[in-house]
Amino acid sequence: MSLRFTVLSSGSTGNATVIQNKDATLMIDAGLSCKRVNQLLEEQGLSGSQIDGILVTHEHSDHIKGLGAFSRKHQVPIYANEKTWEALEKHIGDIAEEHRIVMRTGEARDFGDLRVESFGISHDAAEPVAYNFYEGETKLSVATDLGYVSDKVQEQLQDANVMVFESNHDVEMLRMGRYPWNIKRRILGDLGHLSNEDAGNALCDIATGNTRRVYLAHLSREHNQMDLAKMSVQGAMEDRGYFLKETELQLRDTYYDRPTPWDTVVEKTRIPALSE
Repeated sequence: MSLRFTVLSSGSTGNATVIQNKDATLMIDAGLSCKRVNQLLEEQGLSGSQIDGILVTHEHSDHIKGLGAFSRKHQVPIYANEKTWEALEKHIGDIAEEHRIVMRTGEARDFGDLRVESFGISHDAAEPVAYNFYEGETKLSVATDLGYVSDKVQEQLQDANVMVFESNHDVEMLRMGRYPWNIKRRILGDLGHLSNEDAGNALCDIATGNTRRVYLAHLSREHNQMDLAKMSVQGAMEDRGYFLKETELQLRDTYYDRPTPWDTVVEKTRIPALSE
């Protein structure tokens, strides 16, 4: 089995993504109820008992809602950095000591032939991270909840064959929306979320000849639409001279209410040295 993944759910109502190869089946976040996560797994031909570990990005409720219940029900280890563990404590209930695993920001771990590497991002959480996954010469990157894309984040994402990447909101829809100004200011700030245009500009700096597909993720149900997100991202890229029709790069959808089809990552890239 090659490296493959499915985004079970993406958006402000809950986030979870499954990454799988022949050696491991891992889930990023569990931001829906345990019952709903199990339902989505079943839709993709999996059961909760097949999950070997849950990788936590940060402690916001749309990423951890079902985390504790899912870990207890299926006896699944949880991986998070120390500051995130501290922030999780009061939200997820009792977790068996053997299932409380500290994975430092910047650390890489091997699950058989599947290598997982975390890296820091900008968001209003204790110590938020995104993740890279490697198998042989393939690379998958999953990065959402980004206030902005720093040079270091760009470097981490480059050479990914496939990315799940935030395109959260349309700026004008957000400005005209019903949210109070303090929340709008948070979303628009460096510790908030990427707009469609920001996502397009960042992709111009990140995408390489190895990049084949980008799944636009964590779309706001209040302040975005999938067709608008794709159009705006593509427009921002074209303004920078990056024309998708002239490349092999495709923009793909994610959903808040259903999983994406399984996607296999097969293109060539490099594998980094294991972190100390």
